[in-house]
Amino acid sequence: MTIKLKQLANAIRFLSVDAVQKAKSGHPGMPMGMADVASVLFKYHLRFNPKNPGWINRDRFILSAGHGSMLLYSLLYLTGYKSVSLNDIKNFRQLDSICAGHPEYEKNSGIETTTGPLGQGLGNSVGIAIGEEIFKKKFGTKIINHKTYVIASDGDLMEGVSHEVMSLAGHLKLKNLIVLFDNNKISIDGSTSLSVSDNFKKRFEGYGWNFQEINGHNEKQISNAIKKASRSNKPNLISCKTIIGYGSPNKSGKASSHGSPLGEEEIELVRKKLNWRWDSFEIPKEILEEWRKIGKKGESIERDWEETFAKISPKIKGELEKMIKEFNVENLEKIIKEEKTKNFSSKPEMATRQCSSAVIEKLSSFLPELIGGSADLSGSNNTKTKNSNVISSKNFNGNYIHYGVREHGMASIMNGLALYGGLIPYGGTFLIFSDYCKPSIRLSALMGLRVIYIFSHDSIGLGEDGPTHQPIEQLTGLRAIPNLNVFRPADINETLECWEIALKSKNNPSAITLSRQKLPYVSKNVSEKNKCSFGAYELNITSHDYKLILIASGSEVEIAMEAQKKLKEEQIDTKVISMPCQELFDKQDKDYQEKILETKSCSRISIEAGSVKGWAKYIHNNGVSIGLENFGKSAPYNEIYNHFDLNSDKVVEFARTLLKK
Repeated sequence: MTIKLKQLANAIRFLSVDAVQKAKSGHPGMPMGMADVASVLFKYHLRFNPKNPGWINRDRFILSAGHGSMLLYSLLYLTGYKSVSLNDIKNFRQLDSICAGHPEYEKNSGIETTTGPLGQGLGNSVGIAIGEEIFKKKFGTKIINHKTYVIASDGDLMEGVSHEVMSLAGHLKLKNLIVLFDNNKISIDGSTSLSVSDNFKKRFEGYGWNFQEINGHNEKQISNAIKKASRSNKPNLISCKTIIGYGSPNKSGKASSHGSPLGEEEIELVRKKLNWRWDSFEIPKEILEEWRKIGKKGESIERDWEETFAKISPKIKGELEKMIKEFNVENLEKIIKEEKTKNFSSKPEMATRQCSSAVIEKLSSFLPELIGGSADLSGSNNTKTKNSNVISSKNFNGNYIHYGVREHGMASIMNGLALYGGLIPYGGTFLIFSDYCKPSIRLSALMGLRVIYIFSHDSIGLGEDGPTHQPIEQLTGLRAIPNLNVFRPADINETLECWEIALKSKNNPSAITLSRQKLPYVSKNVSEKNKCSFGAYELNITSHDYKLILIASGSEVEIAMEAQKKLKEEQIDTKVISMPCQELFDKQDKDYQEKILETKSCSRISIEAGSVKGWAKYIHNNGVSIGLENFGKSAPYNEIYNHFDLNSDKVVEFARTLLKK
């Protein structure tokens, strides 16, 4: 029995409609509409091996239109991935099922990234495509030569991040990137004509992409378009004209099939129309076997690749395996300690953005995994060093990306670089513009990706640029994101330690926030331990009879130290705590936290040039938080600090009041 492509596609359609119906929620229309495109892609073009989902030279398949998640889950089950069983599909959208409402990244599962927030998958795919070009240049086209395929919706292309990432992809001529646009002209509100009249051909040709338009239900047109795109020297968008809810007599081509179950009666009508005689979740043996054959083809493709890989030079093979596995942690620790020792002797007075630059320069000399960049602020973020080699369309043998004024795009692309594997992305902008990055930062944290965000100009200390550029609530907002470490180092040795933690953090992203203004060296000694890894530590004690603790982060540690000196002159002893990372401190055991905060015996003052929200848990009922609750001012930074009473004199004044109680 010859199985036709329509039968393969119908297996996707009915798994999707049955799962959505059983869950009583979901989006059946997109999987029904794009089933033909997906079937052609997987049958004839996509190189993948369900037995080894992490194969480095696999083609990547990204479902940016994450609401159509049942399309992906159906494909993974049908082609034989162990990660998704028929029972998982029956438990679509239920607690702890891998078949979540929107795809959630799980390493080596076939789910390459977390999508759902529209546009994110497109950004990730650009990062993955850049990763492929970097690896191809390092290890040769015989070893790395895969494609990145994306299914994107009209919603993906409406989101602003799509412009940022598609523009950069065109600029870099990412010819290994092929986007299959589900052009069904329907969104949740109804026809896309309600809100969009874009000329997609002109838009993408303007980016420097190749553009094709096809019938998304015509097997030959789909396959020929993918073949043509595969030979291209530019990124490719294939506009697939499809019918949402394909096969539904009453709901196809309508918004009613977009985000709601079809209903039992309508599903029966779809079965009759598409001549599908089987019950819910039943895939006939012949069709399932044909899908499994499609999955099995990847075993021989990977076997051929393994033979080629075995013949390359041991040096190249070793370098590739080293990048994929992990960098030498002991070497990192040794270099960090050497640098801390040097700094303890010289005690440099530097802005922490300059400190970070010095760290990057040192690290990039022995970590080929590091891929840096900035959203058009390289000289201000100090992310570019003498070791930076700029990546361009003619040079992927580099380690630095000029992202342009594209903060959101930069963050989503960095997620893609991290997802590719073997790369550690870092990228910079001002802390105030972390708001533009926030959706992607949240996904970094949700996926547990090692992405390092460098946010300079971290307070009113940036001065004359004024309140539009002075962050107030940003630190609090970032600290509210689960699984994100937010660092605010006080000097170069704390910066070294924060970078060390970020590099070792395999399962969470880091935000390192840095000052524009110069700060004094405050670290007291060089310890074998990384003190910042505790989140907070005792920096200086004037006497063990103290009754007051001063807690500060970053640039305000200097203020705490000045206040401590002045209070000592008044016979008031204090302990200064540097708290570079609240998240790490909150993970310490209760004994350590009590040792630092001494909640039963001491008053506490926290000092940070930002919102005081989030500091109350460390102050409890016996203390005060000094910070900001209003927007900043445009003036030299010293004047602004004094204007907002962020100075040692104000700390002393609060200390006197507290200790009189």
